[in-house]
Amino acid sequence: MSSEYAKQLGAKLRAIRTQQGLSLHGVEEKSQGRWKAVVVGSYERGDRAVTVQRLAELADFYGVPVQELLPGTTPGGAAEPPPKLVLDLERLAHVPPEKAGPLQRYAATIQSQRGDYNGKVLSIRQDDLRTLAVIYDQSPSVLTEQLISWGVLDADARRAVSHDES
Repeated sequence: MSSEYAKQLGAKLRAIRTQQGLSLHGVEEKSQGRWKAVVVGSYERGDRAVTVQRLAELADFYGVPVQELLPGTTPGGAAEPPPKLVLDLERLAHVPPEKAGPLQRYAATIQSQRGDYNGKVLSIRQDDLRTLAVIYDQSPSVLTEQLISWGVLDADARRAVSHDES
């Protein structure tokens, strides 16, 4: 791997980590020691080569597709990231169950898997929205509009969906 490629890969790794609000030590803590801060830092600086297997595992840990970590896969490399998809769980609780039942169950499952029970908001991924769109038998953009109308998603979510569909 060329040193320039390694540096670009490292910059992508750092960008994903910081977008998630994690420090290097935060990665080590969140992964329960599986990802050592010094190792992730050396990947980010381009000082250490990362195997395809480890890169795939790190992408999985961050919850992003591997191609998001590879240099040259997004235009310009420094494009503004799409807004996060954040469900307002307090507003969701006020949507009638016959409308929001599947979303409420899906959100509860994610909370259980993450051990995240703050009950106010829940970040979801693009893949979660696509899965929910299948459950609701709608396109992601139509479902996004519905969730915005319920007050469950912020209107900025439209940009995340249009970014994903482009």
